[in-house]
Amino acid sequence: MITVKDALQTILKATTPLGFEKVAILDSRDRILAEDVYAPRDIPPRDNSAMDGFGLVSEDTAGASRDTPLLFDIIDDIPAGYMSEKIVGFAEAVRIMTGAPIPQGVDAVIPVENTVIDGKQVKIFEEAPMGQNVRYRGEDVVEGELVLPRGRVIRPAEIGMLATLGRSFVHVYQKPLVAILASGDELIDVDGDSSPEKIISSNTYSSAAQVMECGATPLLAGIARDSREDLIAKFTNALRADVIVSSAGVSVGDYDYVKEVMTELGVTIDFWQVAQRPGRPFTFGRAGIKLFFGLPGNPVSSMVTFEEYVRPALLKMSGHTSLFRRTITAVLKEDIKKKKKLRFFIRGRVTVENGKYFVITTGEQGSGILKSMVMANGIIVLPEDGTYYKAGDEVTVQLIDRSLEACDHPGYM
Repeated sequence: MITVKDALQTILKATTPLGFEKVAILDSRDRILAEDVYAPRDIPPRDNSAMDGFGLVSEDTAGASRDTPLLFDIIDDIPAGYMSEKIVGFAEAVRIMTGAPIPQGVDAVIPVENTVIDGKQVKIFEEAPMGQNVRYRGEDVVEGELVLPRGRVIRPAEIGMLATLGRSFVHVYQKPLVAILASGDELIDVDGDSSPEKIISSNTYSSAAQVMECGATPLLAGIARDSREDLIAKFTNALRADVIVSSAGVSVGDYDYVKEVMTELGVTIDFWQVAQRPGRPFTFGRAGIKLFFGLPGNPVSSMVTFEEYVRPALLKMSGHTSLFRRTITAVLKEDIKKKKKLRFFIRGRVTVENGKYFVITTGEQGSGILKSMVMANGIIVLPEDGTYYKAGDEVTVQLIDRSLEACDHPGYM
């Protein structure tokens, strides 16, 4: 039996990013950029107006105010997308729309709300410093600039920038294909013909959802019966995926054949027990660059071991460099006892009170109590050497959802 730290290090050492693929930019959201993206030109490509208003020579506006407006001749009207051939001189102005190129001579733009048109002239009610409401060529990005480095997570802002740079397609890291396989004679699918002695294979669907949350692609490989023949058939089919995630059959029961079958199929087993609760019977192996995770059969154990080990591996395969959930320090609201020499992952509910984090367990912590995961927004991580934690102690909590990021009102109001 190995430690949590050693198990995680072993897994990540064996994990390598997949190859690249070319996708349309709207399909690249939340993917990892697999190339350096440089600007092919200045953005904006030339000086343009940041406002609807009037372009003029800034020094000609000296002394302008509401009480003493200045009068300028309007010599052109420039909509966005068009250029003017006029050269603006003393006491002259051009009517200009947002985004329209700045004509020669203009070095400032007066917003339209600070002007009044009077026939072919315009009254100016404010002084304009040089550069007012002018967006200069290259002020966003300069030709040749590295704008988006390889390894960047592609968010809506990055998609907008790719579009600005004229990139309709981009290279990203491939998504891992993850085969999800359950084993056990007692299991049925979610819409199967249930009877008291049967159990719905919830692990299939919770694991698939966790795979999707990582940005990977789940492949439901079915339920294998507790026989070597069926396990070999199901696992042989699953080996076409980049990763195999199975649940159950990795303990020490008479029908726990999974480790034996995987070894027969060429998978090297690195470890099969970890000093933790829940999830001690957790197996990891590999066949070349393919990874095999044998999760425990109990639903909570399955979800927790996926969270702690499979998730960071899938993120690394997808090109991510930030692999782990955010952790916080929170104050316990109840006493907790644990066994020494085991790391405990306890489901908890985190709240914020007067700017400080507090956490309470989600009730019964049995590895079959899936409700404890449903109610949790964090996992209380208790180290191996401790045995007793009392209310008021500070503990480390791993946040497992985004509930603490959402508010019912904007914080700036």
